Amino acid sequence: MTLWDCPALTPPFSFPLAPFLYPPYVHIQTCRALMVVAVLLGFISIIVSVVGMKCTKVGDNNPATKTRIAVSGGALFVLAGVCTLVSVSWYATQVSYQFFNPNTPHNARYEFGSALFVGWAAASLTVLGGAFLCCSCSSEDRRGQQYYRQSQPSTAREYV
Repeated sequence: MTLWDCPALTPPFSFPLAPFLYPPYVHIQTCRALMVVAVLLGFISIIVSVVGMKCTKVGDNNPATKTRIAVSGGALFVLAGVCTLVSVSWYATQVSYQFFNPNTPHNARYEFGSALFVGWAAASLTVLGGAFLCCSCSSEDRRGQQYYRQSQPSTAREYV
C-alpha cells in the first residue's frame, strides 16, 4: 500500500488526477541530479583552486605545480557551470514544450520563473570565472619559471 492508496477514500470521494498533473519525473530527476553534481563540482573546484593559489602554503611550493592545480580548479569550475547550464536549459525546454502543447490546459501551464534566470546567470558566471582562472595562468608559468641573466651596464659609453 502506498501513500495515495488510502482506504478511507472510496470512489465517491476520490477523483482521478489528469495525466498532465503528474510531473515528468525523468527530466526533473535528471535536472536535480545535474544540479547536485554541479554543486559538488563547484565545492571541489573551490578547494582545488585555493590549494593552487600562489599565496597559499598548502601542497607543493613549486610554481609550475601550483599553476597546474589552479588550471585544474578552473576546469572544474567550467564543468560545474556547464552542468548547471544543461540542467537549467533542459528544464526550460520542457516548460516551453508543455506551454505550447495544445493538449495542456491553460490553468496547468508553467512559465519561466526567476529561478531559471538566476540559474542561467549563475552558470554563465561560473563558466566565465573558470575560464578566467584557466587563462590567468600564463604559458610561462605552466612551463616553470625561467631565469634570465641581469644585463651588465656597459662601461664603454657613459651617458651625460
